[in-house]
Amino acid sequence: MIEGVKIKRLKVIPDERGFLMEMMRDDDDFFRKFGQVYLSVVYPGVVKGWHYHKKQTDHFVFVKGMAKVVLYDHREASKTRGEINEFFMGEQNPILLVIPPFVLHGMKGIGTEPAYLVNTPSEHYVYDEPDEFRVPPHTPEVPYDWSRKDG
Repeated sequence: MIEGVKIKRLKVIPDERGFLMEMMRDDDDFFRKFGQVYLSVVYPGVVKGWHYHKKQTDHFVFVKGMAKVVLYDHREASKTRGEINEFFMGEQNPILLVIPPFVLHGMKGIGTEPAYLVNTPSEHYVYDEPDEFRVPPHTPEVPYDWSRKDG
């Protein structure tokens, strides 16, 4: 696992009316502060990525559909520099993924329907000076192939 990345198995509480799923709490060991909450949707087969933040920690939860989230550690001083982590997240695997600053990340919608991401980053988005740095999704700088792995 890339240094600083954490996973939390989400608690789902079902009853005859439906279910409640806790995502993030202020007593989680990784919780530092709240910036904002937003929804991002990725369509099946579409890649959104790569990007990273210098200040922001992301807290990803997919609440509908399924997505593949890929992380690449390109931090100079990291013990896990060069490591790649793949996470299949969503309705079939309800987890929260903590992504620390400077870790490149991207996602790909998998399955047959759009995947809905709820992110609770540690910082709010600053429109005039966004803490978002992009790298092309198919760059040779990142040793990862977004193609589906059949077989």
